[in-house]
Amino acid sequence: MTELSESDFHEHIDDTLMAIEEAIDEASLNIDYETSGGVLSLTFDDDSRIIVNRQTPARQLWVAAKSGGFHFNYDIENGLWLRDSDQEELFHTLSHLCSQQSGQHVNFN
Repeated sequence: MTELSESDFHEHIDDTLMAIEEAIDEASLNIDYETSGGVLSLTFDDDSRIIVNRQTPARQLWVAAKSGGFHFNYDIENGLWLRDSDQEELFHTLSHLCSQQSGQHVNFN
């Protein structure tokens, strides 16, 4: 398996955080978001949050939600972030987590 260089890792993370923001805007979801220092914070009506951030030493993207923490590795071959525990794709996981925390159907796919 080819390892991701640090610069490629940061580029993929930045692109992913921007894609999440754009998906929220395009779907007109009632989710506030803010990116600061490479950390994306999604805030819901009940003030709960989902945090998406980079873990550079591990070359992973981490997601923290009410239901727990999730780690994703970048699949270079397919251009996807896959959860390390079961290979679920990031946007599928985020759709489920945001639906749980917002009480509305969210689909980022």
